[in-house]
Amino acid sequence: MPLIISHPETNPKIREVEDEIAAKKEQLAELIANEKGRIIPDYTFQDKNGNDILLSDIFGDKEELIIVFYMGIHCKYCTLWGDNYNGIAKPLSDRASFVVVSNETPQQQQKIRKDRGWTFDMFSRKDNSFGEDLGYVRKSEDDCSKKGDPMPGVASFRKKENEIYVHHRSYFGPGDNYCNMWDFVSILPKGVNNWQPKYTY
Repeated sequence: MPLIISHPETNPKIREVEDEIAAKKEQLAELIANEKGRIIPDYTFQDKNGNDILLSDIFGDKEELIIVFYMGIHCKYCTLWGDNYNGIAKPLSDRASFVVVSNETPQQQQKIRKDRGWTFDMFSRKDNSFGEDLGYVRKSEDDCSKKGDPMPGVASFRKKENEIYVHHRSYFGPGDNYCNMWDFVSILPKGVNNWQPKYTY
């Protein structure tokens, strides 16, 4: 079904670009849907109580799973993304299981959840190689991060015949497809205008 997002009174050049983006999004969704994925191990995480839980059990009663890789409370941008998911986590979980993982301890994660009012589940990957194996840990140093630092992003998974497949992976950053804050501020006359997220507003 074609996406219709352009207002009829919008500048024709803007409408043309919006229509191109809509078509590209449809193309992207089709390409992602046709990915075959690859089999990964049944990693062990820690739940909110510090108990071990297998990746296969994090699926719950669903065959598909979305995992967000959270850098931690030190990252204002990641925390904005988390605030954004809090509103959609419940309806999203009707379609697929949705959780957030980080390399923080369960105790640290539960403090963050309480402080932010987050309702989605969080699991600790502190004692496994899940982030490294899937490419969410920096392999080299740059101006902003050092080697071994976590990287923000999202991945989808599916279970089939007792095997777990990683289906699609993507990184996060301002303007991506996973935080609509940037879409809203980008339509303002001054655009983003150097705006940055805060912990409190």
